[in-house]
Amino acid sequence: MRFTPNMTPYIKDFPPESLPISSIDTIPEPPLNENFPLNKELQQILHGKQLLFENLQHPLEEIHQHYENGYITYRKGIIKTKSKTVCARCGNQEQSLFAHFPCARCGEEECIYCRKCIMMGRVSECTPLIDWCGPEPDCELTEHPLEWQGTLSPGQQHASDQVRQIIIENRELLVWAVCGAGKTEVLFEGINAALDSGKRVCIATPRTDVVLELGPRLQAVFPGIQVAVLYGGSEDRHLQAPLTIATTHQLLRFYKAFDTVILDEVDAFPYTADESLQYAVRQSRKEHSSMVYLTATPNQKWQNECRSGKMDFVTIPARYHRHPLPVPSFKWCGNWEKSLQQDKLPPAVTQWIKKRIDNQKQCLLFLPKIDKMEKVLTILRKTYPKIQAVSAEDPERKAKVQMMRNKEIPMLLTTTILERGVTFPNIDVAVLGSEDRIFTESALVQIAGRVGRSAQFPRGDITFFHYGKTESMVKARKQILHMNAEAKKKGLIDY
Repeated sequence: MRFTPNMTPYIKDFPPESLPISSIDTIPEPPLNENFPLNKELQQILHGKQLLFENLQHPLEEIHQHYENGYITYRKGIIKTKSKTVCARCGNQEQSLFAHFPCARCGEEECIYCRKCIMMGRVSECTPLIDWCGPEPDCELTEHPLEWQGTLSPGQQHASDQVRQIIIENRELLVWAVCGAGKTEVLFEGINAALDSGKRVCIATPRTDVVLELGPRLQAVFPGIQVAVLYGGSEDRHLQAPLTIATTHQLLRFYKAFDTVILDEVDAFPYTADESLQYAVRQSRKEHSSMVYLTATPNQKWQNECRSGKMDFVTIPARYHRHPLPVPSFKWCGNWEKSLQQDKLPPAVTQWIKKRIDNQKQCLLFLPKIDKMEKVLTILRKTYPKIQAVSAEDPERKAKVQMMRNKEIPMLLTTTILERGVTFPNIDVAVLGSEDRIFTESALVQIAGRVGRSAQFPRGDITFFHYGKTESMVKARKQILHMNAEAKKKGLIDY
């Protein structure tokens, strides 16, 4: 596609003065013509989004009429300066993630495109990003949409009040809540206040399984509100809903859409490792908006900012059942990798496993790598044939987790894939090789957080088997002890 200087688009028979949109210095923004009969369907699809022409079913002529009458804007998909190239959709500036090709759409021999976000459609030098800038779609207000009969613990209630206040005041807040504290329930009153005043809310999380779990939970407590659930392949992608639950990847399609963004598991992969996802979250927010970050394990930078007063935060240092968090014990087990090469497990690990299986207490054993996990599985199955193992690459992962829930297997070996997002009511947990660098402070706190989550079984054993203590191990233990001390001081635990 090429545009003339007055922004008339051409998809063939290009006039000599036409250019790819990235080569046009200033893109005109026509004033709003309030007498123009806007297309309500186009308004619904485009409002708060940044889409490509191929994402829209509407004819080019109709889209361009909306541009000429001030209802949509065209933005450059690729922004080029003398020093760098930037993708306006995903924020990519990594030059190795741009490529060029002979483009039939604009006739250029070398049209640059972004490889980083190509799974959502190709953004190239001749690609405009299309946004809605006309009036917002009509929205029916539902007074007090929250329908929830549950009660909050004192720790949850304090955090809930803080969340509600910052949403009303369009500020930012970190909710630092221990694993199993009940973070989702803490959001209800804040979301209710936002929806009550006609605000648009998004809950974003890095992982699809969390989105699929949150969708029905939020729809149940806000039954009169339309909820859009967005993930790869979701059918809700054109839904203009007051409440959206989405993977962080899906936010690449949004632009100045939300009055409130709640980012769950802010410390989780891939969000922490992918700057384009962080860029997507920023772009999805309106200029005046609120932001709530949820995590059990903030990184060191955020912990320092909380303690120095640079970041507003609230802690929930205790679980709802008023028992302290189980504290990890460190157990030296020698050169465990050398033992595996000899088809053995360290005696301390063997004894730990035997004790659990003899007492019919289910347990998880975390390992740093798949090949080590499979080696341990081979050794253990000689004695305990029912033991299973799971990893991110295992197609039967969900079935095995369900078998564990059904108590069909006594023990599950796992990589860090089960460090978060799963709950077994009554288990002990151990880590073999906790000195490995994959076991960060965050990962170890999350792993420890698998233990003692149930009110019926609030205690349990968490052991880090190691061949040398690491700073991450020490910091993880210190963080758990700190939360228990804070909970005790605030009267949030009884034991």
